[in-house]
Formats: sequence, structure tokens, C-alpha cells
Amino acid sequence: MSRHPSRLPRALAVVVGAALFLPVAAVPPTGAHAAPATPPPVTTIPTSLTGDISFSAPSGTFTGELTVTLRTRFPYAQIRYTTDGSPPTSSSPVYSGPLRLTTTTQVRAQAFVNGTPVGEPGTALYVARTVNATHDIPVLVLDNYGQGAPGREYVDAAALLFEPVGGTTSFDRSPTLASRAAIRLRGQSSATFPKTPYRLEFRDSRDEDADLPVLGMPADDDWVLRGPYPDKALIRDAFVYSLARDIGLAAPRFAFVELYVNVDGGPLSADDYQGVYLIVETIKVSKNRLNLKKLRKDDVSLPEIEGGYVFKFEWMAAEEPTLPCQGPADTCWNYLEVVEPDPLAPEQKEWLRQHIQQFHDVLHSPNFADPNTGYPAWIDVQSFVDRLIIGELTREMDSYVRSEYFYKDRDGKITAGPMWDFDLCFGVGGFFNNTQIAGWQYEQIRYPIATDWYNQLMRDPAFVNRVRARWQELRRGPLSNAQLDARIAALTAPLTNAAQRNFARWPNLSMPWIGFFLTPTAPTWEGQVQAMRQWMFDRAAWLDSPAGWGAATY
Repeated sequence: MSRHPSRLPRALAVVVGAALFLPVAAVPPTGAHAAPATPPPVTTIPTSLTGDISFSAPSGTFTGELTVTLRTRFPYAQIRYTTDGSPPTSSSPVYSGPLRLTTTTQVRAQAFVNGTPVGEPGTALYVARTVNATHDIPVLVLDNYGQGAPGREYVDAAALLFEPVGGTTSFDRSPTLASRAAIRLRGQSSATFPKTPYRLEFRDSRDEDADLPVLGMPADDDWVLRGPYPDKALIRDAFVYSLARDIGLAAPRFAFVELYVNVDGGPLSADDYQGVYLIVETIKVSKNRLNLKKLRKDDVSLPEIEGGYVFKFEWMAAEEPTLPCQGPADTCWNYLEVVEPDPLAPEQKEWLRQHIQQFHDVLHSPNFADPNTGYPAWIDVQSFVDRLIIGELTREMDSYVRSEYFYKDRDGKITAGPMWDFDLCFGVGGFFNNTQIAGWQYEQIRYPIATDWYNQLMRDPAFVNRVRARWQELRRGPLSNAQLDARIAALTAPLTNAAQRNFARWPNLSMPWIGFFLTPTAPTWEGQVQAMRQWMFDRAAWLDSPAGWGAATY
């Protein structure tokens, strides 16, 4: 969505805006004291979610009854407001005195002069609650004003983020982030779990995207909430994302939160607690995520048309636009989905299809390994090496065929990554031999075939040797048992108490099957973490062996 033009610096906007707020009594009403026919000129000075409206109570939660007064900085202006989520118009109720709230309410307000809106609209979010729990990690509250469990379409919601102060997170304090938002269900198999994954978008008071920083991550409007459920250690995604970033692969940033989701229209209660989640960056082309050249729809000629693109294999689940392969059915790819640009111009789609087809054909040619004309001319080899090492260490069930991302910048080669979706790994899953310590995950071909790119690369002794050398190098660093163990310790240390609350909410620790997936049955969270650790160490030992990558390089 479009962004607002010509904003003043935030600090200046706050200072100037605060200086010009008028008391409620100073705002002339309609009628005998209506505003003059020609109101004084105004300058828009937006101040975050509240815009040019002052709310006596900041966004947050409350118990019982809450009284809220509104002010505006514009002389001779009326304030019109709504409480049903709709934007205020010239026919909305006129503010005439304090609002008394007893239920969760989104107050949206706008200053009007002679029926014309002036300045920035403002919003405040007030979530009624009966719960008085305290936590020790950040807590995210989502309330969709009683619209029921979200489906695949976005619905309006309030988003409040609370962070620990002195080691304690409390609803009694003001949130560190409050935003209008939209949420929807996301995921495929994970969408069937009772611990539901969500997409989250922040929105401003004009219903446009709102880029906001979250828990130390760069500002953006698009986020994913992943709720570890078959991953009963709670850290598999986080572990892989952090490890991948440390060895040079693209992967999203993340933070742990405890999540409350209220969908029934009543006050926020203990029953709305959903457990431990990761709030994760989405995969998108932007300065702070995948910093590629941004393709416009009219970039349909060289050199602009050469990038940047993001595409992925989604076995049996790809959505349009998809790229067809031309060639023998037993070697052609399937389920290749273009993620960005969106929208994708027909010329861009065909250029990317041809480019990938040329690489694919080279990979299946007799001279596929030629350093000048073979696959090294088409791909960032190091990224494919590191991606394969992550795939084999973790044995993630869907590695290489689903949630398997690639990107190509305008001046670059096809690059593996970013990493995504690693909850079915390190001994969780049960299909395609992924829970076995010995063997190769890249050899687990599914039909119809998604891609055989890694199989083809592993036909090249030089590529295999490069993988072996890189594995041995990493085993002396971030993939050493000591550093793997330290990473587990760093991720789990803040979750000790939150994990107990999570499994009180979702008592699945001893269940061998979660949906379709085989999982460890240790009866405690600590035991689940140990099961993940031991499986990882055993797998690394197999990869160290002569059957894996332990033989000498040449």
C-alpha cells in the first residue's frame, strides 16, 4: 500500500503536536458557535497511531470501566469518532464528552472543520481483560473484536506487545507497541493444529501498511506467528534460522513471545492464552529483509528484467504464478512458484522461466560441471553448499522440495535461501526417512518430482568435495558440538518458565504422533530438548564418518 508523503521527523512532530493540543472545552461545537467559513490553514503533522488526536488513556488493556477523553490540536475543529472499526466520516458521531468503555473497543477519531477532515486521523486500542497473569518473556495480545477464529482472509484486530520490565511482563503496564492490525490463518499441515499459526499485518489509522520495529527487529508491516507444536523443544525453527544466518545464508530474524488471541468478543481471559510462539520476519524484497533490486511491473527489458526475483518449490502446494518446465517428465521440475515480484508481469515471468530452464538444462547436460559454462556460471555455489549442509544436518522432512526458496538479484546468480520452515527436523517428522540418523535426505525423491537440482549437483566430485571441506570447516566452528550445545542453551534459557505454561496449555509431550508426524515422547520439556540435542549430535557423528563427509578431501 502507499505510504504517507512528506512527514516531519518524529521528534519534531511530537513536540509541535503536543504544543498545539487544545482542551476539550476550547473546541467550538456546531450550531451558534460553528467554525468560520474559511478556517485557518492547517499543516498535517502525523504522530504515529494517534495522529492529530490526543487520547487521555494510551492504548492498552483495562479492567472494569475505562474513561477516555479526546482532544485535537486544531482550533475550531470538531472531533468525530467511531467505535465499530470504520474510519470516521463527516456523518460519524460528534465527540461531546468522555467515552466510557466496558468492552474491548477500537476508538477511531478525526478532526473536521466545516465537514472537511483536517490533519491525521487517530486511533486508540482498548482491550478489556479479566486475566491478570504475569510472564517473563514478551507477550503479544491479538483481539479481533469477536469475529471468531480467523480463516484465510484477513480480519481487523488490535495488536498489543508487552515487554518485561525488571524480569516481569505485566498487562498493568502500557504496551511497548500498539497497532491496528489484520490477522489470518496461515500454513498447510500446521494450520490443522490446535495451536494455530497466523499472518500478522500492522496497519495505521488510514488503513495503510504500518512499518513497526518488533523486539529489536527492523521495522516492517508483515510478520508471521509460528507456534511450535510437533516441535516440542520449541526451538527448532529458531535454531536453524540463527545457525543459517551465522554461516552466511539468508534467514529471517525472529523473537519468542507468549501469545494471547481473543476471538469471542468477551474480555481477554486466561482461556485466550496460546503458548510460546515465534514472531518471524516474512520473506520479502525490502531493504531490511532480502535487499534485492526491486522489480517494477514495467521493468520488462534488459538489464532491469534480470532481477530481483524470489521463487520457491512447494511440492503439491504451489500457488500461481508458477513456472512450467520443458523437458522429460522424469527430470523436469514441478511446483515452482514465483513469490516476488508481485504482481509479476508476463515478460518477467517468461524471462525468469527461460533463465531457470537454461540452468536446469545445463545441470542435466554432459558438461554440467564445466567451471565456465556449467552450473557454476548460473548459481552461487557457496549458498547451495551451505544449504545442503543445513538440509543434511537437520534432515528436515520437506528439505529441497517444499518451502525451498531461491532468489536472483539483478546482478547476481541464482542463490539458495532464505531458510524457512524447520519444525519437522532433528528427529521429528517420520516420512521420507527423515528421522533416521544414517542416510541422505537429498536422495529422498518424491513423486511427482519437485526438483532434482541437489541430486544433480552431487554427481560432481568437485561439488561433493567442496561440501565435505565446508562441513569439516564448520565442524571446527559453529557446527562443533560445543557451539551447537551453546546455541541450544542460549535459545532455551529464557523459555524455562514459558515452556511450562505452554505445555500446561498444550499437554502433548508424551504423544508419539502429532497429526501426521512422529515426535519424541519425553514427558518433560527438558527431556524434549535433550532428545533434539542427542539426535543432532548423533547425526553430526554420522556425517563425520566415512559414510558421510568424514573422508579426506582431495
